[in-house]
Amino acid sequence: MSDERSVLFVEDEDLIREATADELEDAGYDVVVVDSGDAALDALDGDAEPFSVLVTDINLGDGPDGWETGKRARELDGEIPVIYMTGASGHEWQDKGVPNSVLIAKPFRPSEIIAAIARLLKKVVRRS
Repeated sequence: MSDERSVLFVEDEDLIREATADELEDAGYDVVVVDSGDAALDALDGDAEPFSVLVTDINLGDGPDGWETGKRARELDGEIPVIYMTGASGHEWQDKGVPNSVLIAKPFRPSEIIAAIARLLKKVVRRS
């Protein structure tokens, strides 16, 4: 896995995207922010170092959704922590989410995302 501070953050709502990305950067994470599933898949498939964490909204409008983005991330890195965000009930998480992922309901505080990242990264380190 790459630098343990690199986060791919996928969110189509401007306000959530900007506020949460700023908080992640303030917490010391290197954040790549995209606003669609297509852009997320491009970032995941790119030539750059792999991300250490994926944080994705589930409903991303047209194109791939967060479920598909999470699956693609796990195809590339079988241990990448995945955090899903949703304003819906999240009832599909058990069927569509990747194993060992976290679901965070909107509205949330950015500190909840930061805590989930730290928790999941510790699990990955322990397994290594």
